[in-house]
Amino acid sequence: MNDESHSFANLTDEGLQALLIRAIRITLIVGALASLILWKASGWRNAGMMAAGTAVSAASIYEWRRLARLISAKMDKQQTPGGAGLAVALFMLRLVVFAAVIYGSLKCFQGSVVPLLFGLALAVLSLVWEVVRLLRD
Repeated sequence: MNDESHSFANLTDEGLQALLIRAIRITLIVGALASLILWKASGWRNAGMMAAGTAVSAASIYEWRRLARLISAKMDKQQTPGGAGLAVALFMLRLVVFAAVIYGSLKCFQGSVVPLLFGLALAVLSLVWEVVRLLRD
């Protein structure tokens, strides 16, 4: 065993919040660029599907950021921002809204499902990218 500890083990609450903000930024930038490329390559329908998936991905990371802040405040026995019950209820409501956006984009845009799935996967990819960057440092 080596005595070197990973920077992931020393991640603070502020570091986690910064990581999640960078992941949101990466998701939005890559999604916007991919949507523009798709618009030129295969039309507005697939670009709309990609944009819808990207929006849900970025909003999902934002929601996880809010939940991480709430859990951190609970673990540190600090005043929770806005109350835990309200935060969880709004989180569940937003899941329903995300499902409605996905359903609506499938019905309205009538594009391929593949760009939507890639847009939804951007959240995972950007978080993996940020964690790999953190572990490399």
